[in-house]
Amino acid sequence: WWVYSKPVPAESRELWTLFLQCSCITVVIGGLFYNWMFASLEYSWHLSVAMAISFSLLLLLTLLLVHPARCVFSMIMPTLGTKQGRKLLFSTCIMIAVVNITPNIISNIKTILQVIKCICRNSSDSLLNSTALLEKVSWEFGDAIQETIHSIYKPMNGHFRFSLLQNSSLIYQKMHLAGEKISREFLSVEVLVKDSILVANRLVAGFFMLYLCFESTWYLKNYLTNLRFDNFYITKKLERLAMDRKAAHLLVGSSKKLIRPTGLKLSWEEVVLCLVQAMLVTVALMLMLVVVAMDHFAFSVADTAVRKAAQFSVVPITLHIKYKVEIGIMPFLFKVFGHPSQELLLGDFNRSYHHHLIFSSAHCRISPPTPPNPSVLLVVGLLFCILYATVFLETYARRLCRKIAASFFQSWEEKRVLYLYGKLSRRHRK
Repeated sequence: WWVYSKPVPAESRELWTLFLQCSCITVVIGGLFYNWMFASLEYSWHLSVAMAISFSLLLLLTLLLVHPARCVFSMIMPTLGTKQGRKLLFSTCIMIAVVNITPNIISNIKTILQVIKCICRNSSDSLLNSTALLEKVSWEFGDAIQETIHSIYKPMNGHFRFSLLQNSSLIYQKMHLAGEKISREFLSVEVLVKDSILVANRLVAGFFMLYLCFESTWYLKNYLTNLRFDNFYITKKLERLAMDRKAAHLLVGSSKKLIRPTGLKLSWEEVVLCLVQAMLVTVALMLMLVVVAMDHFAFSVADTAVRKAAQFSVVPITLHIKYKVEIGIMPFLFKVFGHPSQELLLGDFNRSYHHHLIFSSAHCRISPPTPPNPSVLLVVGLLFCILYATVFLETYARRLCRKIAASFFQSWEEKRVLYLYGKLSRRHRK
C-alpha cells in the first residue's frame, strides 16, 4: 500500500510492484465489468468483451500514470457502500425483476387465457353438436307426426331446419383469430415493457457509475481544498501532536464532538441518517415483495385453472319427448249418459335423447404454468441483505475514504491535523 499510494515510485522495484498491483486490479475489475454488461445489462457478447478490454487497458494506464486517479479509484470501492452503491444495487434488483419475474408473470397469464380459450372452444363445440341432436329429434318427431293413421288428420310438415351448423367453421375461425390477436398483443406488450425497462436500466446504471466516480472525485477535491471538510476525527497524528505539545486534555474535553475513525461510535446525526436510509430500503423491499407476490399469485391462479379445467366433469343433457294423438268418439253423448268417453289412439311418440356438454379436452394446447424461480428470490434476498448492511456501514465507508485520502496525501493530512488542533486550542481558550 505504501508503494501504491506514493506519488512517484522511487526505484525500478517499486515501479514493477506498482505495475503488478495495477495489473491485478484491472484484470479483476475488467472481469466484473464484463459480467455486469453481459449478464446484468444484457449487452451482446462481442460488445461486452470489447468494452471490458478497452476499459481495462484505459484503467491500467490511468492507475499507473495518474496519482490522484489511483486515490479516486481506491475511494470508489468504499463509496460502493454508500447511497450511490445502493442505487446500483437497486438498479440490479430492478433488472433481475424485469428479466426473470415479469416474463414469468406474463407466461402464467397466457396459461390462464389458454385455459379460458380451451373452455370456450369446447363448450361452443358441444353446443353446436347439440343443435345436430335437435335437428335429429325434430326430423324423427316430424316423421312421427306424419305417420298418423288417417290422412284426414295428417298435419302439416313438422320438420325443422337448423342453419347454425353451417356457420360452425366460421365460429372456429373467429375464435382462432381472437386468440391469435390476444397472443400478439401480449407478446408486443411483453417486448415493449422489457425493452423499455432494459434501456432505462442501462441509462440509470451508466449514470450511477459516472456519479460514483464523480462523488469520489468530489470528496477528494473537498479534502484537498477545504481544511474543515470531514475533519472531526481523533487520529494518531492528532494524538501525537497533542502529546508533543502537552495538550492531551484538549482531546479529552472534546471527546463528545470528536470521533475516533477506527471506533464503532456513531454520532446522533449519523444514527438518524442510517434510520432514514433504512426506511427507504424497506419501502423498496415492500415494492419488490409486491412484484414477487404477483408472481406467486399468477402461478397459483394458473396452476389452479389448469388442474380444475382437467377435472371439469361432463354435463349430461337428456331430452325426453312424449307425444300422443287421440280422437274422442262422440264425446257429447257419452257425457250426457254419464259414461266416460272412448278415445281412439292415432299415434304415440315417446323417446329420450342424450347429449353431453364437454368443457375441456385433452387436445387443447395449454402450456404448463411456470413456477417462480427460487434462485431469483435467493439473489434478490441476498442483494437486499447487502443493501441493509450498506445502510449501517455507510458511515464507516466514509471514514475509510478519509483514511485513503490521508494515506495518498500525507503532507496535506498534516495540515488538516494542525488546523484541527488549532481549532481545539482556540475553543479551549474561549
